[in-house]
Amino acid sequence: MNRSLLMLALLAAVAVTACKPQAPAEPAPTTDAQTTVEAPAPVAVESAPAKSAADVPFDVKGFAGTFGNGADKITLNADGTYKLAGSAQGDGTWTAEENGSRIRLDPNSKTDEDRLYTVVSNEQIDRVDATGKAVEPAQSFKREAAAY
Repeated sequence: MNRSLLMLALLAAVAVTACKPQAPAEPAPTTDAQTTVEAPAPVAVESAPAKSAADVPFDVKGFAGTFGNGADKITLNADGTYKLAGSAQGDGTWTAEENGSRIRLDPNSKTDEDRLYTVVSNEQIDRVDATGKAVEPAQSFKREAAAY
């Protein structure tokens, strides 16, 4: 029995030493004066780069309208369809390519070839060939005022 008591006492001693609380890392200094808090150092904020025209998506609906050169008219509809009237006639779909720097007219008649136009400005498009060179004679189309 003495042996059992001795073992029990030894276990209790080990348990008490193992549960010994940790010493605090650093006590907080106490002062009677008002404590001043330092503001964190300023962090340099990198501004976003300015967007170039190439970063802004082409607004198909905003570009839609009627362009003419006297002999021909091209009506680009906001839904992606077009109508060509005048000396050349036809209809089909139009798409903006190269982020709006070029317009392609894809005719419904598959016997007709696609027509390409360079977007000079929001007010003018010029007809070009498949290589991007102006066709001869030059064909510039200016935006016509919308009829209300």
